[in-house]
Formats: sequence, C-alpha cells, structure tokens
Amino acid sequence: MAVVHDLAHDSIARAVLDSAADAIVAVDNRYRVTVWNPAAERMFGWTAGEMLGRVPPIVPDELKAEHNAVQERLLTRGDGGGQISIATRRFHRDGRLIDVRIDTSLLRDATGEQLGWVGVYHPVEEDEVAAHHMAERARLVRRLNHVVADLGTELDLAEVLDRITTALIELTGADAGGFVRIEDGRRLRLVSMHGLPAHLRGSTADLRDSLVGELLRSGRSVKLASGEQRLGDLIWSELPGLHTIALSLSYVQNEPYGALYALFCGRKVGHTELELLELLAGHAGVAVGNAVAYAEVVRQRAHERAVIDASADGIAVLGPDGTVRQWNPAAHTLTGIPPEEAIGREPPFPTPEPGRESTFPLPSGRWLNVLTAEIPETGELVVDFRDVSEAKALEEAKDLFLATTSHELRTPITVVQGFAATLVNRWDELADDARRSAVATIAERARSLGRLVEHLLLGSRAGADELPVTIEAFDLARVLAGVVAGFESLSPLHRVELDVAPDLPEARGDAMATDIVLGQLLENAFKYSPDGGTVRVRAWAEGDDLLVTVEDEGIGIAPGDHERIFERFVQGEAGDRRRFGGIGLGLYIVRRLTEAQGGTISAHPAERRSAPPAPRRVPGERPQAPVMGGRPYSGVPEHQRVGAGPLGWRPPGDAAEGPEPGPGTCMRLVLKRADPA
Repeated sequence: MAVVHDLAHDSIARAVLDSAADAIVAVDNRYRVTVWNPAAERMFGWTAGEMLGRVPPIVPDELKAEHNAVQERLLTRGDGGGQISIATRRFHRDGRLIDVRIDTSLLRDATGEQLGWVGVYHPVEEDEVAAHHMAERARLVRRLNHVVADLGTELDLAEVLDRITTALIELTGADAGGFVRIEDGRRLRLVSMHGLPAHLRGSTADLRDSLVGELLRSGRSVKLASGEQRLGDLIWSELPGLHTIALSLSYVQNEPYGALYALFCGRKVGHTELELLELLAGHAGVAVGNAVAYAEVVRQRAHERAVIDASADGIAVLGPDGTVRQWNPAAHTLTGIPPEEAIGREPPFPTPEPGRESTFPLPSGRWLNVLTAEIPETGELVVDFRDVSEAKALEEAKDLFLATTSHELRTPITVVQGFAATLVNRWDELADDARRSAVATIAERARSLGRLVEHLLLGSRAGADELPVTIEAFDLARVLAGVVAGFESLSPLHRVELDVAPDLPEARGDAMATDIVLGQLLENAFKYSPDGGTVRVRAWAEGDDLLVTVEDEGIGIAPGDHERIFERFVQGEAGDRRRFGGIGLGLYIVRRLTEAQGGTISAHPAERRSAPPAPRRVPGERPQAPVMGGRPYSGVPEHQRVGAGPLGWRPPGDAAEGPEPGPGTCMRLVLKRADPA
C-alpha cells in the first residue's frame, strides 16, 4: 500500500513539473541537470534529453559570478537555505539573451541532506523592479570598470594590491579587507589590508588549514564563512564583531596567486557583494599579473645592468645609427672616455662586422680586442672589448726573443763550428799551442751556450712561478765576498770595490738564489760599462732590512726604463743597449728570485762621483771567464772580447769604440734580516 502511495506521489510530482507554467531546472552538487521540465524546454530551446546530466550552457560569462554568488549565499544562510530572487538574463539555444526572474533555493531530501539547487524561471517584462535592478547593476559595472581602469595604470605591485583592497571596501561595503599571497604552495602571507590592525601586515598562516585552502579544494571560485565556523585564519579574530568572511581566488597565468578577503561586522552579505568580490578578484589577478611581470622585467634589467657594470670587459650598446647608447664603467676605464662623453657619439675605435672580432690600438698605446654582436629585434649592436695590451706585448716580446736568441746562439755556434772544422781539417798542420787555443775557444763558447740555456730554463721556471728557493738564515757577507772575488780578475778595464758594514747580520732567504742575483747584477755592470770603470758593491743594515747596492759608471738606463728592464725579453729601447747582446732574461730572473725570497730589487741612476781612471786594455789579451758562486760564468759579450784568435778569427765589431761615458746605474737589492731588529 505504501509503495502504491509513493508511486502515486511521484506521479503527481511529475505531473506538477510537466504542467508548471514556469521553467523549473534542478542541478546536483556538481551543477549537472537533474530536472528540466517542459516549460524549461520551451523557454531555453533544449530538450530534457539534451540537458539531463550536463552543466546547462545558459549562464553568460559576464553573469557567472552572479550565478556563483547566489549559490554560495544559499549555502551559508541560516534560515535553512531560504530563497533568493534575482532579475537577470540567460541564453536561449539560438544564442539570444532572454530576461528572466529566477527564484533559487537549495534542493534537499527528506532527511535534510543537500542534493543541489533548484531554480524557477519566470519570463519578465521591463517592470519597475527589474528596471531598478538593472540600473543598479549597470552602476556597479561602471564603477567596477573605473576601478579596473585605475588598476591598469599602476605597475608597482604593492600599490596595485593596496588599490585592490580599497576598491573592495568601496564596491562591497565590507568593514575590512585584505589580500593574501600564496607562497611556495604551503603558506599564506597578508600583503595588503584595509581596516585591520597594522601589525597584521606580513603575517603568515598555513594554507591547508585556511579558508583559502578549503576554497581551493572545493573547486569553486568564491566562498562564504560565517562566524560560527572558526577555521583558524590569521585574520579571523582581529576585527571586533566579525561575523562573515567572503573570499575569492585570484589567478596569475592560470595558477592561484592569492585570495581577496572581504570582512563583514555589521551589514549582511548578499549575492551582489559576492558577485562583485569574484569579479574584482578576477580583475585583480590581471592587474597583479601585469605588476609581477613588470617587476620581473625591472629586476631582469637591473640584473643585466649589474652584470654589465661589473664586467671587466668594456661593453657598449650602439644604436642603428652607430652611436653609443650604453657605456659601462669598464669601457670608461679602458678608453678613458666617461659615459657622458661617449653616449651619442661613435665609439673611439672601428667596430667589426657582427660575429667577427678584431684588434685595434688606441692613441694611448693600449690594444683592444673588439667583438660585435647584433640584436635583430632592435637593430642595435653590442660591442664587447677587452685590453689585450699584455698579450700583444708578450707576442712582440716572443718575436724579439726568438730573433735575439737566434742571434745570440748563432755567434758561438758559428765559432764552435769554425774552430771544430779547422781542427778536423788542419789538425796535422797546427802547432800544439794553436790546437790548445782552439780547444779552449770551443770550450769557452760551449760555456757561453750552456749559460744561455741556463738563462732560458731559469726564465721559464720564473715565468711559471716554479723557482726553487729555500728560506733560511745565511751569511750575506760571505756570499758577497765569493761573488765579487769571481769578478775581480775578469777584466783589466774594470775594478770591483766591496764595502760591507762591520757585523752585517745574517740574511733570511736562499744563499744560492742570492748568489745568482748578485752575479747577474755584476755581469750587467761589466757589460754596460764597455769603457771600464769602478763597480762598487756596498751592503749594510737598515732596521729589519739588509741593503745591497751594485753601482757602475756605464751607459746608464734611459728615462722610463727603470722598471721595464725587469720584464722578460726586455733590454730597454733600441740603441746602444741592443748592441750588448743577451736575450733579456737576466734582470727578469733577478727580480723573480728576489721576490721569491721576500725581497725587492730596483734600478736607479748612479750617484755622480770622481773615480780613478780605468786600466787600459792590453791588445791581444783575452779576459779570464769569471766564476760566479764557484761556476764558470761568461761575463763579457763576444763582440767585446779583444785580440785575434790563434786561427786568425776575430770577433765582429771594434771593442775600442763605445758610447760616451754615461751617468751609470745603481741596482738596489733589499733582503730581510734573519733576526729582525
């Protein structure tokens, strides 16, 4: 009997739905149609078979926020759901809009469980109520458009967020508002607010336990929470009398960026406020996205500017007309031209074709390697240039080294080959003295070659910072005496004076390295004093330092070369000095050995003083090879040797001719004491 009654009841309900003059549409909690009566078919043009189980395509995009707001408002009303009536528009199947009044209620079963929503659609005319509703709606839309336009003019993110919260209060009538940003997908941070205590700005909360987390999990775009639902939001209890929170998500590049909150203490919240909140949140996402993108562009440009400014390379950006638009600090340093003088003018050097590089000299003597790249989008050129003067000088020095070394090797090799060939071809014709003299000459030239190779090897190690030195205490006076003794009988044209302060302290360094340094200094003093003279060696203590000077009366050093002579392959400018031979490694090795011991070496003009005449050179006399530290040391260049060889060979040049006496040179060596004063 009960079954018959239920069937009869369902039959009556179906008859009521089919006979109703107004369209009745029911949807489930997933917004799919469960009821679509014949009046709905007549009003909208779709049949029930086409609509059942589908989300009805009748809500215009611009009215979806209103539709969502009505449904959300019904979920949170305290009167069991009640009914909300609005005048609005919906789509017909043919695409036209129809004016309707919708009475929407929650759909519940007999136990009170929510099944969805049911709407009764009435066709309406432009009556006074509808006209008022539409006029009010038009006013709000116009105001919203003004707000959106205002947001679009601002690109500072903090200012955009502050304007959004201010607009929220104006449009919804909320008592307070705020914008929370989602950080790392786990936390919320309050970044903008209106009507809330100042200390809340910057506060954080866990996303999962927040209203925003609930909204994200629900799949909806707007949410209402009443005062009875305390969910631990960071702003929940900070506003006295707070009874309702409305919030809507804002998306940036289709990802949830944050949420806009409206907090109500006095007035009730209607579907219109929810609709405005959702619309504003959507526009806020666009404005925030623009501000974020602009901030990223600014950050990227600042990063690029910092990289360019910090670059050790000169970087210039040229416009399509070839004039400078950007000029970094390194460009100023390399060229000496400040940005204010460079911008708007052509660069001070030719620019190669894009993708190519060239090397150019500046009037200052500096060499630049220049590389150009094109920016096709703007027609600009990026010019990168760096200082290659050192590499250029090294290249030239290597060329000079090869030429000089070839010259220095050629003479002793030629002599050795000549004497050796003579011995082979004329051995029986030569007397014993002639043979002995020839062999002695070959041995002397072999020692010269050995010394040249020793310089090359030592110079190579010095350039690679591989000089072997042992730092320990040693007797500097003893080293000085040994080195000077090896040079005293070297040349009849030179006299060596040694003046060592009494009780000279021990030095801290390497005795062998110091022996090489002093030997090279004395050799140079002899070499660059072709007319002879006195070479004075002095040593004394000054505080924690031990000072040694080697002073000659030779041709001196040209102005500006007192530092340059310590570079590799350098012997000063062309002229007299070039005629003394050598490969330009001696003083380079001296400085590196000195610095390896913690000392310094420098060159200065010698002091002018009266000196006894140098001894006369005896024709035909061959100087004895000097000994430096107990090792044979060829101290006089080949073309300065005198006398004809036993086989009739005579070195090129006339040693009797030489430069006028110059100011001389004083080499100043500073070492550290072993026992600081």
